Amino acid sequence: MEFLYGETELAHLRARDAKLGAAIDRIGHVHREVETDLFASVIHHIIGQQVSMAAQRTVWQRFQAAGLVTAEAVCVCTEDQIQALGTSRRKASYILDFAQRVRTGDFDVDALSEMDDAAVLDALTSLRGIGPWTAEMLMIFCLQRPDVVSWGDLAILRGMRMLYRRRSIDRKTFDRFRRRYSPYGTVASLYLWAIACGALPELTDPAAPKRKGSESP
Repeated sequence: MEFLYGETELAHLRARDAKLGAAIDRIGHVHREVETDLFASVIHHIIGQQVSMAAQRTVWQRFQAAGLVTAEAVCVCTEDQIQALGTSRRKASYILDFAQRVRTGDFDVDALSEMDDAAVLDALTSLRGIGPWTAEMLMIFCLQRPDVVSWGDLAILRGMRMLYRRRSIDRKTFDRFRRRYSPYGTVASLYLWAIACGALPELTDPAAPKRKGSESP
């Protein structure tokens, strides 16, 4: 399943931001997969913190093979058993604590769908091991919230620098762009990520150090 958006969101972004609109037209539709199972997605994101995508994929496959994708299954494990799948001891404790909170009802996964974005962010960051950036990624790639632009995402900031030709993006400037994109900030984020990853090859990062000999004499 992919993050769903269409002409309504794109027309809004084109009308509000000419530079982003031009980039949208050149890049075309951005396809990003989403994960609809929040419990599994939280574990997947905890596993992926500060490791490569390849390492995250390997460990996650082990969790899936072991059936550790429900609170009930995780709760019968010890931290040592979880760690043996390839996580750190700290991550194992985060995963077990999360599963226990879900199983006891202390954390209601289903209730998140009825909350506004601020409340969802507060709820997710109440979990051990889940900071604001991870919570925002869960809001996008699991809950499919339509208006998320993450200040803590380095690629988002790089995409902004590249698109708007700025050496830096301070919080005031970031918030101005975020308000401009609203209520479809998540779609803007998809395009900023694409730009940061080279979707428009002529756009370089103004903050990147220049190579020796690159300046005209």
